[in-house]
Amino acid sequence: MTSISIPSAARQPLDFFWFIPTHGDGAYLGSERRQRPADFAYFRQIATAVDQLGYGGVLLPTGQSCEDSWITATGLATVTERLKFLVALRPGVVSPSFAARQTAALDRLSNGRLLLNVVVGGNPTELAGDGVFLPHDERYAQASEFLRIWRALLSGQTVDFDGTYYKMKGGRLDFPPVQKPYPPLYFGGSSDAGQDLAVEQVDLYLTWGEPVAAVAEKIAAARQRAATRGRPLRFGIRLHFIVRETESDAWAAAERLISRVTDAQIDNAQRRFREEMDSVGQRRMAALHDGRRDRLEIAPNLWAGIGLVRGGAGTALVGDPETVAARLREYQAVGVDTVIGSGYPHLEEAYRVAELLFPALGHAGRRATISDVVTNEFAVGSHAVPRLQAAS
Repeated sequence: MTSISIPSAARQPLDFFWFIPTHGDGAYLGSERRQRPADFAYFRQIATAVDQLGYGGVLLPTGQSCEDSWITATGLATVTERLKFLVALRPGVVSPSFAARQTAALDRLSNGRLLLNVVVGGNPTELAGDGVFLPHDERYAQASEFLRIWRALLSGQTVDFDGTYYKMKGGRLDFPPVQKPYPPLYFGGSSDAGQDLAVEQVDLYLTWGEPVAAVAEKIAAARQRAATRGRPLRFGIRLHFIVRETESDAWAAAERLISRVTDAQIDNAQRRFREEMDSVGQRRMAALHDGRRDRLEIAPNLWAGIGLVRGGAGTALVGDPETVAARLREYQAVGVDTVIGSGYPHLEEAYRVAELLFPALGHAGRRATISDVVTNEFAVGSHAVPRLQAAS
C-alpha cells in the first residue's frame, strides 16, 4: 500500500454510482469467453444488488449497441427502492416536448429517482443512423435550444419558441415531474462548445478519468466560465475500478482483463476512434496511451488498458482499497463530488467495490441485515455482535 497525504477538506462523502452494462458484459475484453448478453434479468440482478449495497444510482449508456436506457430504467425502477437512474437525454434524436413528457412520466413512476445525462454524441457515423447530420459545434448549438425548451416545459411554462433548430407554439406539459423544477441534468464534453453548454444549461459536469492535473485544469476552466454566468456547477468523474485486497492482486486482475485482446483488435478500435469519431474527449482518451500496451499506467494507479478497445471511458483505478480511496480523494480535492464507477463483470465488481473500497472511503455502504448480527461459519464466536460497523 502507498502512503498518500490528502487534505482533510477532501474527505467529505462522495456520491458513488455504478453502471448497468446494457451493451453486454463479461470477464475478458476482446473475447467471447465468459461473456454475458445484454439481458434484462441480468440488469435486474445488478440493479437490485447495488441498491442494497448502498450505491446512490446507476448510469445507463446509450447508443446503437445498447438496450434503450429509458425502457430499461423504467423496468428497473419497479424492482428497486432508493436507486437513482441516470438515463440519456438525446438532443437532435428526439424532440424536446416528447423528451419532457418522457421525463415527467419516468420521474413520477420512479418517485423522483430520475437523473438525465445529456448526450450530444461524438460519432457522426452512428448519428447518421439516427438521422443527425449536423457538424460537431452545431450539435451543441442545437442542444442548447433543446434544453432551453425542455427546462421551460418541465418548469411549468407555456412555451413559444422560434430558434434556429426548433420552433414551438403553445407548448406545455400537463403532467409535472416529482422533482422541481426538473430532474438534474448531467453532461460530459471536453470541447469548448461542450463546456459552453455545460456552464449554460446543466447541473453537474462529468469528465472521464484523466490524470488529476488534467482533470483539475478542465474543472478550473469550467468553473471560471460558470462564474461569469453566476451559475453553480458540480463535477463528477467516470471511472472503471479494479480493487483487490493487495496491489499485486489488483494489477494481476487488470492484466487478466485484457489478456485476450489481440493487437489487431487494438489497431481496429484505435482506427475507428480516429476516423469515425469527432469527440474531443475520445481523442484525449486515446492520446493517453496511443494504443500501446507498454504505457498503460498513465498516472499512479490510473490504468488505460480498457481504452485500448473500449470507446468512451477507458481508464481504471487499480490497487488496494486504501490506495484507490486516496487516489479518489485527489480528484475530490480538485472539485469532484460524484463518481460513476464500473468494472468487469459488473455484478461481481459492484460487490468488490462496496465491500473493499466503500469502508476505505468511509462510505456507509449497505444496510445491516439479520445475518450481520448472528453467529455463522464466517464469524465464529461473534454471537449477536454487529460486525459491519461501517454499515450500521
